Amino acid sequence: MSRASAPAGATFPPLRARNLNGRTLFLPAAFIGARNIVMVAFHRSDQQAVDSWFPAVDKLLIRYQNLRAYEIPIIANGYALMRPFIDGGMARAIADPVVRERTLTVYTNVAKSLASLQISSPQTIAILLVDRNGAIYWRSEGVYNKSKGADLQQALATWAN
Repeated sequence: MSRASAPAGATFPPLRARNLNGRTLFLPAAFIGARNIVMVAFHRSDQQAVDSWFPAVDKLLIRYQNLRAYEIPIIANGYALMRPFIDGGMARAIADPVVRERTLTVYTNVAKSLASLQISSPQTIAILLVDRNGAIYWRSEGVYNKSKGADLQQALATWAN
């Protein structure tokens, strides 16, 4: 699924997150870019799909100064008591402080998050282009490919700053 724009009225819901450097953030207000690429994942095994986007995203981050990127693992509320272990393990595995800063874990009701974000299934990642107010302008899902990358570049190029 890749669309030049998201469904009308699609917005990123309010979520409490913590980055892997330990700072609590409230989304979407904490998105600091005028435009933000947000990769939402639901399973540990999704990391490869998330990582597949970053060679292209890193180039876009250089090209567009007002663009930021975030990885958001959404984890079921039932695991909240294990947060120190889960988040700590992720933080120890990521040496780069910039990557730890942009990785925001959310412990919440997964079904509600899927519905709020208009994501059809937690079986793959969702890639969203979001403004700092939470409006979703573009979406795709799954592993990066050139077609999806071109769609994202088109969305960025045509999005009024």
